[in-house]
Amino acid sequence: MTERAPLSRKLSAIAESATLKVDAKAKALKAEGKPIISYAAGEPDFATPQFVVDAAAEALTDPANYRYTPAAGLPALREAIAAKTLRDSGLEVSPSQVIVTNGGKQSVYQAFQTVVNPGDEVLLPAPYWTTYPEAIRLADGTPVEVFAGADQDYKVTVEQLEAARTERTTVLVFVSPSNPTGSVYTAAETKAIAEWAVEHGIWIISDEIYQNLTYDGVQATSVVAAVPEAANQTILVNGVAKTYAMTGWRVGWMVGPADAVKIAGNLQSHLTSNVNNVAQRGAIAALNGPQDEAEKMRQAFDRRRRLIVSELSKIDGLVVPNPHGAFYVYPDVQGLLGRTWPTKDGGGVTPTTSLELADLILEQAEVAVVPGEAFGPSGYIRMSYALGDDQLLEGVQRLQRLFAS
Repeated sequence: MTERAPLSRKLSAIAESATLKVDAKAKALKAEGKPIISYAAGEPDFATPQFVVDAAAEALTDPANYRYTPAAGLPALREAIAAKTLRDSGLEVSPSQVIVTNGGKQSVYQAFQTVVNPGDEVLLPAPYWTTYPEAIRLADGTPVEVFAGADQDYKVTVEQLEAARTERTTVLVFVSPSNPTGSVYTAAETKAIAEWAVEHGIWIISDEIYQNLTYDGVQATSVVAAVPEAANQTILVNGVAKTYAMTGWRVGWMVGPADAVKIAGNLQSHLTSNVNNVAQRGAIAALNGPQDEAEKMRQAFDRRRRLIVSELSKIDGLVVPNPHGAFYVYPDVQGLLGRTWPTKDGGGVTPTTSLELADLILEQAEVAVVPGEAFGPSGYIRMSYALGDDQLLEGVQRLQRLFAS
């Protein structure tokens, strides 16, 4: 009998999402009764604002929402997204330049599919969100990491990008505020990078999903606001998940030039068609309704940010840059590596990588963090502070006890 044909080599090479993997492991240990505190998932712990839920509940009474709707999104939602893009990104677009997607991940996937050709190189500032390199490879592109460490506040420079650019470079990934670091590029830094991309005809895929979560008076400047000429070669990706605590609703979007949006829309018409209509109605309410609840959540994140930075900074061997956006802190843990730490059985463990350190933290402190290997080089950990205040403090205090000198 002839052996079965092989599975897809392309998909077989794709790694599982590291953040979801760590989160799943933490939840499994919790289910076993262990008192795990997890900083792994990038998910607000708040409930979706009630007026959004009410709008969705009302949508359930309208039979029109039980049917297929335009693959690119409900017209009212595309209008609301266009208005938000003008309001927060400084770019005036037609609703026809908007595609509503199943969460931000689909918009990221489709953005790379839209502008990457086989063999293209995509400049990927590191640390990066774990999905970016896999989405680039799925588009037959080659991710080219450009690393900036804690000494640079995890922000790359034009000089670094230029050093990495080759004749095959066609795309730059730009994320501000950043997942995993929480870093926010200044208006001047954003302008310089956008001007460089325009000069060299490089597409920019700008992930703005955390743009409304900034602190200390810092503002997230969009590349298209900094350099309006960049709009013709920029795709903005965004969604309601983080700002409005709507991660499970799965509503994201991409905004871009008409020709790019047209082919992305063709892809989506075959890939998924329209996003759940009830969720879209909820997203309309979120974008067009009062922003008081979103602001309360932002203020809570700010309070937690200050707490976790203060408490982590008490651990000798950690370098903790102060993040100005998103809801992550990204400590440099290289000072904890190569040292022997006591274990519950009376022995000791000497981690040499952040992956080994994360395993030690989970086993000995029952705290889940994501190792830097998920986002680029080893030597770092990501901790989300989108969890309850009491758990947040308790988890860090466990680390303080584990790494007490």
